[in-house]
Amino acid sequence: MKKILVYIGTLAATMALSGCEDFLTREPQLQQSTDITLSTYSGLNDSTHGAYYYIASTGWYGQSWVIDAEMRSGNGMKSNFANSNRCTQAYNWNYTEDGTSGMWSTAYVTIAMANNVIDNLEGKAVGDITEQDLNNLKAECLFIRAFAHFCNVLTYGQPYTYCVANDKESLGVPYVYHTDPNGKPARETVISNYENIVKDLLEAESVIDPEYVATSVRPSLVDANAAVNISTIQALLSRVYLYMGEWQKAADYATKVIDSKKYKMWTAEEYPTVWGKELGTGEVIFEVYGKRTNSAYGSWEDISYLTNPGGSGDPQAAQPLIDLYAEGDVRLEVYRTDEKEESGILWTAKYPGKGDNAAPDCNNVVIFRLSEMYLNRAEALMRGATIEGATAISDINVITSNRGAAPYTSVGPTDIEAERRKELAWEGHYIYDLARWNKPVVRAEKDYPLLTMNLEVPFPSTKWALPLPKSELDVNENLVQNPK
Repeated sequence: MKKILVYIGTLAATMALSGCEDFLTREPQLQQSTDITLSTYSGLNDSTHGAYYYIASTGWYGQSWVIDAEMRSGNGMKSNFANSNRCTQAYNWNYTEDGTSGMWSTAYVTIAMANNVIDNLEGKAVGDITEQDLNNLKAECLFIRAFAHFCNVLTYGQPYTYCVANDKESLGVPYVYHTDPNGKPARETVISNYENIVKDLLEAESVIDPEYVATSVRPSLVDANAAVNISTIQALLSRVYLYMGEWQKAADYATKVIDSKKYKMWTAEEYPTVWGKELGTGEVIFEVYGKRTNSAYGSWEDISYLTNPGGSGDPQAAQPLIDLYAEGDVRLEVYRTDEKEESGILWTAKYPGKGDNAAPDCNNVVIFRLSEMYLNRAEALMRGATIEGATAISDINVITSNRGAAPYTSVGPTDIEAERRKELAWEGHYIYDLARWNKPVVRAEKDYPLLTMNLEVPFPSTKWALPLPKSELDVNENLVQNPK
């Protein structure tokens, strides 16, 4: 079993050095070339590009991060109309150490890629390469490392807000600053994980050139919004602080993104048309760039195939979610039914495919957008933060005014919760909102066909921290499994 540890560790460490050989010949590319070394700026730049690779994979934002979240939260359901037996584990919350989320290995391979760049930047300011050039790469990799740890602790740890109030020693994940192929790191607390995430992000914000855009040094990157800039870092800080209940800081960082004026709200007319475009525009702060030629492309497991009623169609929109939208709300237009309109079922149309080729198609997946920043700030303001010139009502009404929805005259927690659910549905948010609000999942039997267990998931419950993979426990005696 020790050999497995060495193999897994070696894979994580060397993926930042080598990968599939099409990196420099196919556009766009996300994985790294066999020609890359970490001894030159060019190699470090290409390695930074490759560190984004797994974010686009089906083990992360290419499918399961979004789909699993929606199926667990009550936004999604399954039915016999389209049922290829996908998505059942998340739908039923049927996780065991032998069958759990694959986020663990996905995150740590990504972290190894980022660490290999960070650990090899020193002394590379040669010729035309400046310290700022190196710091821009460092900032990208600090963001990637923080983001991977953040997603991992959301998966395997209890919510930060619960831990602070009830169990400060509750375990999260190992925070890996330097990747050792033979290392056996122990889990740290959830609270420690968040402190380290914030530390990495604040350093990234401090060292990046505020005007840096990765396409300026990475010609193969066709989608500037698929790489980190200062607003990407600030958007993640706003989300992390929101999840921590740090209301003023969440509002401050949302304001930085809003006030940058780099992003523009989609109007009611635009909103139904923006999904499935080649490049994200308007609201998009950070996204996965989907392309069939990418090594990370998921084909029959890609998010655009699973959410298509003509594809596998397993993850379907649950009626309680649909019922939240009032007549005239353009967000209802981002749901579709089957081609013959015989099912009575709706599917999200946020991943309609780009029309790149015959099915299965591919799609960009939005990770951060401007609407979330307004929602973050509205919630923070409602809970006591202050921003000159902004109120919770005005921020929420930025959303409603661009969605054909009625404006609010007052805003409370229930309004915030409903608006976040409607706006960010099928983007992988709601389950983590419920977790940080310390609220249960409540599903009525009549609305959720084929649900065989865990109709309701109470809070608190051990279920909110998924089991660590048994394969990791077998090779690392320093890991402790989550309670059942």
